[in-house]
Formats: sequence, C-alpha cells, structure tokens
Amino acid sequence: MNNNKQNINPRITLVGAGPGDAELITIKGIKALQTADVVLYDALVNDELLDLAPAHSIKVYVGKRSGDQTHSQASINQLMVDYAFNYGHVVRLKGGDPFVFGRGFEEIEFAAQHNIQAQVVPGISSSIGVPELQQIPVTHRGLSESFWVVTGTTASGKISSDLIDASKSKATVVVLMGIHKLAEITQLFKAEGKNSLPAAVIQSGTTVNEKIAVGTVDTIVAAVAEKNISSPALIVFGEVVSLHPEFKQIKAFYDTVA
Repeated sequence: MNNNKQNINPRITLVGAGPGDAELITIKGIKALQTADVVLYDALVNDELLDLAPAHSIKVYVGKRSGDQTHSQASINQLMVDYAFNYGHVVRLKGGDPFVFGRGFEEIEFAAQHNIQAQVVPGISSSIGVPELQQIPVTHRGLSESFWVVTGTTASGKISSDLIDASKSKATVVVLMGIHKLAEITQLFKAEGKNSLPAAVIQSGTTVNEKIAVGTVDTIVAAVAEKNISSPALIVFGEVVSLHPEFKQIKAFYDTVA
C-alpha cells in the first residue's frame, strides 16, 4: 500500500501488446509502459515487455488460459481500480488488441464507474498479424474481398453461431479460441460443400514457438494432429491460404487426382 496517496493521480491505460513478438508493440504502448506504476499483464504477453516498465513498478500476472480461470474478469477489473487508487498509473497489458476479444471495453467501463481516467492504445491483432507473417493475407484481389474474425468457443463452451454464417461466406474466416473445436468447426464448412477449401492452423504466432499446419477442410484436423499443434492457436479458412508456400504441394496433389 502506498502511504503517499495525496500525490497519486489514478489513471489506467489499456495497451495492446500485439500477437507475441515483443517488437510488434507500438511506440505509444512503450511510452505507457515506461511511466507505469503497476503493470497487470495477460498470459499471452511477451515477458520482454515487462522490462520496459520502471524497475520500481509492480508487475502482476492476471492471465487466463483455457481451463484456467484463476483470475475472473470481475477480479481483474477490481484489481485494476484498486491499484490505480493506491499507486497511480496502471497499465493493463493485453495480448493482441484490447478490443478484439480482449474484453477491453468492459475494463474501460469499470474504470469510468470509479471516475478513473482511462485510455486505450491499440495493438496488432493476432487475427491479422499472425496470418500476415505466414504470408497469408486476409484479403487478396481475386480471392477474398473481406474477412470475418470469429470466436470459436462462446462463454458457454459452445461453437459460436456466427461460425455457421461465416462458413457460408466467400470471405476469409479467422477463428480465435477454436483449436479445441476444430473437428466440429470443419464440419460446418463440409456441410457447405467446402471440403477442399484451403485451411491453416497457426500456433504461438510470431514467437519462437510458432508452428503451422496447412491443408484443406478435409485434411486440416489430421495435419494439426501430425504436427502436434495445440493452444494458443488460430485457424484460417479461405482461398487466401493457398498463397502459403506449403500449399503448393497440396495443390499439386489435388491437380494430379483431379
């Protein structure tokens, strides 16, 4: 507890840390970290970024991984406010972008309810940045005019109903938090007759642990199992995946059996 409360100016900055590579954070995000009194950071945040905060600052892990709900959103909200009142500038460091399945707006609202000044520093969303660094554009002339970003699993643990609509679209579909439902998700695309639609699954994108499996709707589940890919991972469905270098071999196979 800080005993010099009369000099404290409580404020909160939500900073998007990007998809994993520490160098993908913005300059504005770095400046926020450099003035932090407290950093509340998520599971997918690169630890290197914590070194940007002052040595005296308090670093608190509040990550939530699949199956681990140690830190509920309500408890994170309260911690964020309590630290702001007691220490000053709290940087809420979040993987990707705070407003892309990051529950950032809930945190901004909670800060406002307690009359605490808050701002957001956008980050590179994994939904765009991770495929891009694997040479998979989410849009490309002649292949895809738009893209969907959909959560694979809802709070109830079920497949998102939006995925049903997405599977009918010609757009690129990027699925976050869906790796454990991959077999079920591919069934949606198969039901639309898209068995040969290119697909990719990328684990730990932009980090040293990055792995990728490339295939089609029919083969991607087996490809993921073969490469032992697991969470955290995102899924990309769409013709744009055919631009990935590994897909050339798959295309050659289909051309020979056609």
